[in-house]
Parts: sequence; structure tokens; C-alpha cells
Amino acid sequence: MGRILAIDYGTRRTGLAVTDPLRIIANALATVETKQLERYLADYFSKNDVDIIVLGKPSQMNGAPSETMRYIEPLAGRLRHAYPNKQVVMYDERFTSVMAHRTMLESGIGKMARRDKALVDRISATIILQSYMDSIEYNADRFREAFKL
Repeated sequence: MGRILAIDYGTRRTGLAVTDPLRIIANALATVETKQLERYLADYFSKNDVDIIVLGKPSQMNGAPSETMRYIEPLAGRLRHAYPNKQVVMYDERFTSVMAHRTMLESGIGKMARRDKALVDRISATIILQSYMDSIEYNADRFREAFKL
């Protein structure tokens, strides 16, 4: 069983998070320049076993797709084409930036560190990944996989 990698896509920077090999814990991985994202992923996948790629799906409050979806859908297509053996999943990312800031406040991170947008991106990716792992869909897939259903 491979890891799960989550992507919090941004037009300038992209936050990444990944699970441990047993898929128990979500960890922040990196923040990369979006222009370098696909190269970074190719390098990471060559060294690490990843089965599922979770792409944050940005939506507006009314559920309509946000402006960023016009970049994310083509990225999802390129990832599916480049890595047909990996499942590419879109997962709702509404409020992850707000949750990341709240997490930083509650953890006692200083004011200057909270201004670090790269840190916010990594935390957001971690929240997306943890939310995905907590979801009913993921747990049902894990159950079926464990019992070979």
C-alpha cells in the first residue's frame, strides 16, 4: 500500500502533504513554486510509493467552482495521464486556509511565522489530506482493500 499525497494548488505556490507508509498520519511535505510542481512530483514519485493523489477542489461558498478550477482540472488530467497507476481524487478544500491560520494561532506559532504563506500552504495541504483520510469514502475504500472486497 502506497502513501497518499495531497496538493493545495495555488497559482504561485503549492502546498504538499503526504501520509506515512501505513496511511495513518498526515504530514506536511513541502511548498513548491507551482511552475516546478510537476517536476517535483515526478522526482518524489520516483523515490516514494504513492497510490493516491488528492487535489484540493476549491469551491465558492455556494458550491460553485472557484476561479482556480480552470488550472486544477488540466493538472488533474495531466497527472492521470502521466501516472495511470495512481488514483487522482478531487476533494473539497473550502475553509482550509482559514483552518490553517486558526491551527497556527492555537499552536502558538508567532506572528511573523504566521505571515509565512508557504507554511500556510503546507498546513492547508495537510488539512486537506487529513480531511480526506477522515472521510467516509476513504474509510470505505480502506475497508474494502483490507478485506479484499
